[in-house]
Amino acid sequence: MLANNLNSQPHPSPLPNGRGRKTLGKKLFMALAALVIFAAGFYAGQAKLDLPAPVTKFIDRGREKAPQNVDWNLLWDSIKLINEKYVNRPADMQKILFGAISGAVGSLDDPYSVFLPPEQAKDFQEELKGSLEGIGAEIAIKHQRLTVVAPIDGSPALKAGIRGGDYVIKVNGEDTSDLSLSQAVGKIRGPAGTTVKLTVLHVGDTDTVDITITRAKIEVKSVSAEIRDINEGKIGYIKVRRFGEDTAGLVKNTASEFLAGGVKGIVFDVRNDPGGYLESAIDVASLWVKEGETVLIQKSGDGSENVYKARGQARLNPIPTVVLMNGGSASASEIVAGALRDHGLAKLIGEKSFGKGSVQELLELSGSSQLKLTIAKWLTPDGHDLNQDGLEPDIKVGLTEQDFQDSRDPQLDRAFEELTK
Repeated sequence: MLANNLNSQPHPSPLPNGRGRKTLGKKLFMALAALVIFAAGFYAGQAKLDLPAPVTKFIDRGREKAPQNVDWNLLWDSIKLINEKYVNRPADMQKILFGAISGAVGSLDDPYSVFLPPEQAKDFQEELKGSLEGIGAEIAIKHQRLTVVAPIDGSPALKAGIRGGDYVIKVNGEDTSDLSLSQAVGKIRGPAGTTVKLTVLHVGDTDTVDITITRAKIEVKSVSAEIRDINEGKIGYIKVRRFGEDTAGLVKNTASEFLAGGVKGIVFDVRNDPGGYLESAIDVASLWVKEGETVLIQKSGDGSENVYKARGQARLNPIPTVVLMNGGSASASEIVAGALRDHGLAKLIGEKSFGKGSVQELLELSGSSQLKLTIAKWLTPDGHDLNQDGLEPDIKVGLTEQDFQDSRDPQLDRAFEELTK
């Protein structure tokens, strides 16, 4: 299945289950789900639907609080006509409810705000824990096209030739142009051992290619590291695949190993890292950025700004560092890369990052559903809008399909060269 990205609010605590901001969550849910509450109320009243007393009371309360600046009768009349005239009556009211919420969220024209029905919400939580089943790729809708943000290292998607920035034109022969993100995820995910055929347009190509991928169960280790002897000097290499709950702790342990090992330089590799928790990104950046200095500026819809600063000892601050990134580097990985560059602590090597600089809050809804809603956008310490522009590398180095097939890594080679000049 596909690893949808979550970037949660850092206060009052990390939000693996979305329960940290209850008041805000309730307000957002009522604003977005009002149409289905009112629709259900109309349906219950006009179609004589037999609902439990607690449900009807909830509906009545919702209708009493209906915003008056739009004509809700348009929705109620539509549901009434579906009930009266639809050829395959009776219609599935649960499906209509989920569809109405999905439509409300989709009308925001924000590819990262998504309604998650119960099964998808459960899958999403598993993904955040690093366990998933499917092809192993992060996707989003960008420029009105279904786009691969990043395949997970070692995943069936990566082995099959899927790359960050690829457009998914069809899934099992079905055009994706009219699919929502959640619909596309639902069609691509599936049990381990089954297959899915994707029609893909690779970056820079003009012709599509059909790729059949066998889904698998994937356990994602968020951090791996080693110390390499390069030109008689020790260079620390750390690869971060996602910013999960365990990532900051693992990177801190790696920092201790690097310091004990006497490394003279560090390669911080976030290629194909689709992001994760904001809290983890700030903790990781704080290993380089001095305490009290800005890591990130978060700008909310009302124009207010929150400035997040480094905390703790910047133990890796004196060590020359380069950051490896590509078109699959997004979200939390862009935060760290942008902070290190703005503070003059690292050069960025590779290709332009994905450009996903917005904050999603995971909000709990009734019936085990969830709403992933964009509530703010991110700026680097120097004010660079990540969501609009992404990050351009200081040293641009590509990685071709032939490089991949021949197990060459010119981006990593250039990083080592930069650190051992």
